[in-house]
Amino acid sequence: MTDRRAALWTLLVQLRAVFIKEVRETSQDRRVVFLLTVAPFIQLLVFGFAINLDVDHVPTVVVDLDGSPEGREMVQAMLADGTLAATSPASSVQEAEAMLEHGDAAVAIVVPPGFARDLARGEPTEMQVLLDGTDPSRSGVASGAVSRYLGERGLDLARQRLAAATGGERRLPSVEVRPRLLFNPRLSSAIYMVPGIAGMLLLIITTLITAMGLAREQEVGTLEQVRVTPLPTPVLMVGKVSPFILVGLIDVTLAIAAGATVFDVPIRGSMALFYALTAAFLLNTVGMGLFISTISQTQQQAFIGAFMLILPGLLLSGTLTPIHAMPGWLQPITLLNPLRYFLEGVRAVLLEGARLDDVAFQLGMLSLYGVAILVAASIRFRKTVA
Repeated sequence: MTDRRAALWTLLVQLRAVFIKEVRETSQDRRVVFLLTVAPFIQLLVFGFAINLDVDHVPTVVVDLDGSPEGREMVQAMLADGTLAATSPASSVQEAEAMLEHGDAAVAIVVPPGFARDLARGEPTEMQVLLDGTDPSRSGVASGAVSRYLGERGLDLARQRLAAATGGERRLPSVEVRPRLLFNPRLSSAIYMVPGIAGMLLLIITTLITAMGLAREQEVGTLEQVRVTPLPTPVLMVGKVSPFILVGLIDVTLAIAAGATVFDVPIRGSMALFYALTAAFLLNTVGMGLFISTISQTQQQAFIGAFMLILPGLLLSGTLTPIHAMPGWLQPITLLNPLRYFLEGVRAVLLEGARLDDVAFQLGMLSLYGVAILVAASIRFRKTVA
């Protein structure tokens, strides 16, 4: 028992020495300190305000060829909810199309001649809407807003005419839909994006710094000194990744605190579960950084290698675009991406109040991938210093 305690104490002393060495080397580089502490907070605020998926105030040009009060009333009603915002009116369809081509407007509403007359006679009445399809998201929302209003307006007119024809004794059957929005009633983009931005920053910062750290030691020659030390490889690996995991936990704490304070991101679930997901994800990011550093000879190579992994990781994670909107052949590839599981788990915990059994799969996959990449990095590192 005494020998085991002595061996354990020796391992702890060695681990402490490596940990302190990494902290000292990292803290001496002011650029790295800024990148690890201040930069994530600034980036979160910038991205949180800049990345906005809400479609509102779409510039709309109106071509009123009828000039009737009914036409003006219809157009004003379509613009009332703020989805569409009127620009300078056009006198012809050709002028409106030119505005769409030059980017001065994204929607054109054309009230045809005889609109009020056909409406009064009860005849089929048409209204033309032109959309700029270069931005599918914006044009889709604008088309939906116009179609929804005209559909509701058509039903109202049908009810009024039926009531007038029958003396008010009959009514059209109708179904009233009252949607109830859960977890994000205001449909705020920031509430959905802030957890994704936090994961994105963790991936970029911890992977890059870890990859470039060991590469820097190879360039300056300090890695050669490791060969003559009696430190076991696992102790050396744990000592090297521990500071970056600790910094990652601090960064994500600041990110979530800023998100809750500035962007009203709710925290409905267990913070212990949130940190468990974060720690498991950080095993992946620092593991990838270490693995990249073992196959790189210079910091420039490490930076390029990390960037080649980070960019696909971001695009295939669901941070900016939903995974279900990706092509069918591409969706299975996202199952290999740790950032996907981190975002699914963190959003479920923070926004929906998920419990352990709800995110057990995500936590398990993060842990599995994290251990696998650390083992691979450890094997490569052992060959590097051998």
